[in-house]
Amino acid sequence: MTALRIGNASGFYGDRFDAMREMLTGGELDVLTGDYLAELTMLILGRDRLKDPAAGYARTFLRQLEDCLGLAHERGVRIVTNAGGLNPAGLADAVGQLAGRLGIPVRVAHVAGDDLTAAHPGSLAAHAYLGGFGIAECLRAGADVVVTGRVTDAALVTGPAAAHFGWTPKEHDRLAGAVVAGHVLECGTQATGGNYAFFRDGDVRHPGFPLAELHEDGSCVITKHPGTGGFVDVGTVTAQLLYETAGARYAGPDVTARLDTVRLSQDGPDRVRIEGVRGEAPPPTLKVGLNRLGGFRNEVVFVLTGLDVEAKGALVREQLAPALAEVADVRWELVRTDRSDAPSEETASALLRLVVRDPDQEAVGRALSGAAVELALASYPGFHVLAPPGKGSPYGVFEDVYVPHGGVGHVAVLHDGLRIPVPPPHDTLVLDDVPQPPLPEPLPPGPVTRAPLGLVAGARSGDKGGNANVGVWARTDDAWRWLAHELTADRFRELIPESRELTVVRHVLPNLRALNFVVEGILGAGVAAQHRFDPQAKALGEWLRSRHLDIPEALL
Repeated sequence: MTALRIGNASGFYGDRFDAMREMLTGGELDVLTGDYLAELTMLILGRDRLKDPAAGYARTFLRQLEDCLGLAHERGVRIVTNAGGLNPAGLADAVGQLAGRLGIPVRVAHVAGDDLTAAHPGSLAAHAYLGGFGIAECLRAGADVVVTGRVTDAALVTGPAAAHFGWTPKEHDRLAGAVVAGHVLECGTQATGGNYAFFRDGDVRHPGFPLAELHEDGSCVITKHPGTGGFVDVGTVTAQLLYETAGARYAGPDVTARLDTVRLSQDGPDRVRIEGVRGEAPPPTLKVGLNRLGGFRNEVVFVLTGLDVEAKGALVREQLAPALAEVADVRWELVRTDRSDAPSEETASALLRLVVRDPDQEAVGRALSGAAVELALASYPGFHVLAPPGKGSPYGVFEDVYVPHGGVGHVAVLHDGLRIPVPPPHDTLVLDDVPQPPLPEPLPPGPVTRAPLGLVAGARSGDKGGNANVGVWARTDDAWRWLAHELTADRFRELIPESRELTVVRHVLPNLRALNFVVEGILGAGVAAQHRFDPQAKALGEWLRSRHLDIPEALL
């Protein structure tokens, strides 16, 4: 059976608008996917739905489709997307109306059953992460466009693959291969050089979007359309494989993929082969993402210029203390961006950031803004702020809970309205930690140089609720022999001081020459709570790469 060519045209709600057209015109495709959902997106869509019950889906997708639906129909490309968000039926209906207006005969289906909000009082949105077999049912019934709500990102690939190759839920190895392919594709250009540690290895000014040539045995080749920007190599694929994952077992509703079995090889220019992926039965429960409003937040950044930075910061903190006495959560952070004898005012300035949170908007709104503004002529010399504080804005809190597969009514709603229940998997397997594999032989002793870790290792980091992960990989076997012994969990805590009081778990993935660190609780209540300066930990890996270690000179 010929390979199934699955492309991606969106990695998040707000990604490149022209990507759908670029993917449809740039080369051959069988299926085009679009991932629009994230934890923060579900909160945003939930707030949209509060204002308008007919809202709750990614309107960008509909505008893209208005330009590209005819093109997809002409080329025989099926479209599968989770842009339905909180209202997949509403988006499917809107797509059908659009097709009617344009006179394009397409069949639109959608997947339902993920919405569990009614069962979780107090949540703005509570949605189970469904697998790909609802998508597969829609495609087998002839759908040209399939709209889903909250499915796993990889389900956008496992569904079309199961439909095309006739896979059953028991074919764990094949499904695991599709999950890995889906995970590589889901963040769009992160697989083609975007956000890549070694971005200077290619031209990433306008990276093309990725596609997978998926085979019946579950293996695939990750590539991109000819002539598009960016590049695909073992490093770009490794980076994306480590993104927002943890240990050897990558669990999902269809299958648990064993990331410690993944084998990567360069298969030619801009082609990386993925093979050897093993799968296990999925866990007996489904993840449910709960989003709720946590209260209100506000912030103001004071600029401290020149001499006596510490004393200036202490003064303004003392002056604002009475106004903040009753606020539930007050956080001050001094960022020393200033330099001695600086050639510009900007480089002579430090930033003092104040973030406040409280259930009462008034407490973080007018009370803060009034007190801060009143200091304009009565505080430290050179007083000014980057922007005046506003009235306070709502912030969200994310948490996950788990429910049995059978507690979710996973349904494929076909283009003719027929509803087909999707049964839960017959086989499940409780997740256990995989024993840590043996480490490679250490490098022999030799001279070392104090240098940044990033000279010999790449990294990519991201968020999962309140936790962050940092995947670190070596580019050579010798660098891996050093990295595996040097970068322990304790050394990670030493290099990243804010993790020292937190739980840091290290996972070893020898096939990828990689270590994956999970830092528990570093993001507080999730990205929407904006707990830290980098609320999604996007740059945590780059900070780690910038830290200095004693590195063997043989590696430099």
